[in-house]
Amino acid sequence: MNRSKIVAIITGAISILLAIAYLIVVQILDYRDMQPAPISQILSPSAIIACSLWIGQ
Repeated sequence: MNRSKIVAIITGAISILLAIAYLIVVQILDYRDMQPAPISQILSPSAIIACSLWIGQ
């Protein structure tokens, strides 16, 4: 086989292994029991103060 074919096969195999590993990690994270954060840990929204300067003649 040519060297380019071997490199293509190796990179294809690595790509497939990474895709399978990604799917496994996503499945593991998806099966976790996600609960909302308690109200005491949620930060209150901060106030936004807008200031405008108008300099007229």
